[in-house]
Order: sequence, then structure tokens, then C-alpha cells
Amino acid sequence: MLPWFQDRFPLYLAPMAGVTDKVFRGLCKEQGADVMVTEFVSAEGIFRKNARTMEYLDFAPAERPLGVQLFGADPEHLGEAARMVRDWVQPDFLDLNFGCPVNKVVARNGGSALLKDHALMERVACAVVQAAAPCPVTAKIRIGWSRNEVNALATARILEEAGIQALAVHGRTKEMGYSGEADWNVIDQVAGAIRIPVIGNGDIHNAHDAARRKRETRVAGLMLGRGAMSSPWIFHEIKSFLATGEIPPPPSLKAQWAFIRRHCVLAITARGAERPALHSLRARLMAYTHGMPRAKTLRGQFAKVESLAQLDDIIAASLAESDA
Repeated sequence: MLPWFQDRFPLYLAPMAGVTDKVFRGLCKEQGADVMVTEFVSAEGIFRKNARTMEYLDFAPAERPLGVQLFGADPEHLGEAARMVRDWVQPDFLDLNFGCPVNKVVARNGGSALLKDHALMERVACAVVQAAAPCPVTAKIRIGWSRNEVNALATARILEEAGIQALAVHGRTKEMGYSGEADWNVIDQVAGAIRIPVIGNGDIHNAHDAARRKRETRVAGLMLGRGAMSSPWIFHEIKSFLATGEIPPPPSLKAQWAFIRRHCVLAITARGAERPALHSLRARLMAYTHGMPRAKTLRGQFAKVESLAQLDDIIAASLAESDA
């Protein structure tokens, strides 16, 4: 068993393209996230040593245990990419993306496309497991392609037999995208049907959601995506609730703004340029407004933010209004 499952119920930060970069992963780690996974990385980009792709492999030692997530559909290239990543950055594990529903990924036969092609999925998984050894390999799936094609049990058994050592299951189909409700009954069925750990993913918005899924299903851990985007402190809240039965008070508005500003400063430092860094963070800043006073107004302001000075003005106005 992977060491982070031994006597623990780990909380994963879900890999999210354009979101879970090195800076954000570090912030979530500080808040109590146990396991990190990089944004998905193109196996073809690694295979061809694409400079932009290589940037996605950068991580800090403090983020461990950390996995690099790969996507693609060519077993030979994926196997070679896995070997290259293993040797270059020595991740704690490699993760295979069989769940991304984005059409431009699926059109290249990656992500969720392989849920419809179990023969190719099996070849991909076997190739990566063999090439990456002794580095463990995990995978992430959705419950199926559509409501009429829910095949998570068959998918899970194939991946277990291929040597996958843990499986994250998102409770939606490819066709659902991120709409509707995650089906935790299917996630539970998968967890009860295979011997490897299953990590449940979907609609974990607060500590009560997490406790319910831990209590009512057989998952070995949880993976948080959009809930962490808007409230990275959710990891701390879940950990506290599972340990003590009490949820700590949420961070004050002032503390939330301090967190957000620090995120921006770290991103600017990492990027080496203020304006491009803040442009790339606009959607992230909008996500942070969830539950804040005047959230709609803040989102409009964040859509145009270009400097820390502008951000500081927005923060000052928000805090002044809350004190009025």
C-alpha cells in the first residue's frame, strides 16, 4: 500500500489545469492537504522535450508526496514519458489521466476518451506501470462516458489488474462535465469491488460533506477540486472536523484577503513579472470571491486587475465597507 494511506485518510488536491501550479499547491499544503498532483502534463510534450511542458514538472520538496499526472493515448510514448519524468524529477508517484472531459483533450484520444476504449486504456496503463517501475502509478477516472455508459467497475478492475496502485474516481460522467451531482453510490461500489485504495472526488464543498463521504462510503481518501479553488482552508477545516468533531471558525475577511494577496505576491515572484502574473490569476481571484460581500462587484474588478496596487485598493475598499 502507498505509504500515505497507512493509518491515514488522506486529502488530495485534485489536479486542475491552470489552477494547481506550484504556488497554489504550496498554499494548499500549508492548509493541510496531504497529497499533491500536478496539472496534467502532455506525454507527447515530455517525449518531445517541449520547454513549456517541462515547466509543469517543477515542484518544491515540501509538496511531497507529489505525483506528476500524464495524459495521452500512445502506450509507447506514455511509457517513455513516464520513464523520463521518473528520472528527471523523482516524483512520489505518476498518475494517469483517464478522466478529463475537455473536448480538445478527448479529441486527441486522451482523458475520458479512454473510458470508451478499455483495450487501449489497458495497454497504456501496462506500458506506464512497466516503464515507471519502481515508481508507483495511480490513475484518475470518471464513472463513465454517459449515463447510459457507466462502466467504472469494469474500468477499475482493468486498471487494478494492470498494476495501478490507487484510483481516484470522479462521480460524474464525461458528458456531465462539471454539472449535475456526483454519484457517490458508484464511487462506493468501486471502492468495495477492488483491493487498491479508492479516492472519492466530487462535490466536497465543506467539512460536513467530507465527513459524510468518509462515513457512508468505503473510500480510502478524498480528492478536492473546486471546493479548494475558492477556499483552500477547507483542508484545515476538514482535518479539524474529522479529528475533533468541531469545525474551526472560518478565516475572517481580513485573513482571507491576506491569503489572497500572498498568493498574488508568490505568483508574481515565481513569474518574475507583475502584470502577466496577475492576468493569469484573474480567474483564480474570481473564485476566491465565493461567499464574500459584493462578490459580483469584486469579480468585475478582478477581471481588469493588472497590478498589486490595484489589488490593494480593492482590498482596502472591501475591508472599509465591512467595517462600516
